[in-house]
Amino acid sequence: MAKPEIVRYYGSAQAAETDTFTVDEKVRFAVASNGIEKPKGYTVSYHTNPAIEAHHFGMLHPMKPWRLTLTNKIVLAYGMYDAMDLYMSRAATPQELTDFHTEDYIEFLQRATPENFIPGTEAKPHPFNIGEDCPIFNGLYSYASLYAGASLDAARKLTNDQAQIAINWSGGLHHAKKSEASGFCYINDIVLAILQLLLHHPRVLYIDIDVHHGDGVEQAFWSTDRVMTLSFHKYEPTTFFPGTGGPDDHGPSNPNNPGAHHALNVPLHDGIEDDQYIKLFQDCVGPCVQTYNPTAIVLQCGADSLGGDRLGCFNLGIAAHGACLAFVKKCNRPLLVLGGGGYTPRNVARLWAYETSLCIGAEVHAVLPAHTPYLEHFEDRLLLPPLGHFGKYENRNSPKYLQGLVQSIRESLRYVEGNPSVQMQQIPPDLGAVREEVDEEIRLEKLEREEGRRARERGVGVRGDLYT
Repeated sequence: MAKPEIVRYYGSAQAAETDTFTVDEKVRFAVASNGIEKPKGYTVSYHTNPAIEAHHFGMLHPMKPWRLTLTNKIVLAYGMYDAMDLYMSRAATPQELTDFHTEDYIEFLQRATPENFIPGTEAKPHPFNIGEDCPIFNGLYSYASLYAGASLDAARKLTNDQAQIAINWSGGLHHAKKSEASGFCYINDIVLAILQLLLHHPRVLYIDIDVHHGDGVEQAFWSTDRVMTLSFHKYEPTTFFPGTGGPDDHGPSNPNNPGAHHALNVPLHDGIEDDQYIKLFQDCVGPCVQTYNPTAIVLQCGADSLGGDRLGCFNLGIAAHGACLAFVKKCNRPLLVLGGGGYTPRNVARLWAYETSLCIGAEVHAVLPAHTPYLEHFEDRLLLPPLGHFGKYENRNSPKYLQGLVQSIRESLRYVEGNPSVQMQQIPPDLGAVREEVDEEIRLEKLEREEGRRARERGVGVRGDLYT
């Protein structure tokens, strides 16, 4: 009887026989045809974790983490991974999360499940603002800690000079507060990342081009001059979330507060168009960079400011949105690029893939590669299609109104001292406490001045104009 073969020999695999090899060949061709190569003179790091993409807010909820899957597949199909340093992000630890958030809030997120969650009522809302906008779903804490961990790692790449541009499309969740969820956001990864940058950088400029006001970030850094926030957003205080960031909101009203004139807002009406937005952005951001002279910039690239977004109300195209990133990139500062809102997944993916190409300096083809996974979700197969074909919003932003916004920003900048003097020490993690301390110091100073004035006025015979 013949012995069975112990070693079996196989011929060389042919490209057509191995799907993986075939896809790899196509990606190699995309790299060559799109001129993808490592940027010269700077490094781009890309931070992602597929585990983030698998989470699900609920069938009817507008937030779809699956948009990140589409984004990463387009980036891969064009071969852009070849031009970047890729990092599998890790989950942020509870200790890292409590650099900003309260311990009881983080503990709640760790233990909350759909089975044990007790919802609030209209009469007694949930203490951490959990509800329809911010539901409890399976894996919530894993989701939040993973996207926060990616932003923290991206910030550290910048501070360690391992990258000059760091990208985390899963981050940019700008509404979360110190002890509550808000606007689909549970952990404010932006605040955590900026705190990380402040360990190394004296001044950080935060720019937000989401259609919603970046209220959580603004609130966190309200009383410091080491962070300037600049938010471009739709503003309607009674009907559009979050209803903050109005035309007169430029930081604390008390001029003695270090944060005065450092929380800048550009409130817009429905329907702003490409050319208007680009000019407005450049006219506001340019003077901020020149006056404040940040040593690092964080750009939140919320995609809900695109035309045709499920929750948006602007008429922006993908190229116009990307022009804002390109302008910030030219400022030549360490740059953290984050995602944010965006509720039409196919357009979110197109935008963030296109903006990735801008970060690496590649001019990719306008037609999506034929081997792009889930290509059926992109009917026209274009990277930069015309948006808003189901109808545009009426443009309610007059040239006079927009010029007034620019003038308002420049007026605030007159009160900003360039290069604020700072001591390079660890930033206190509890910014709320810092704000309270500053306000208390200001109150005591005013009290001392008042007592001195009263003492000087005693015996004059009549009360001074300010005496009470």
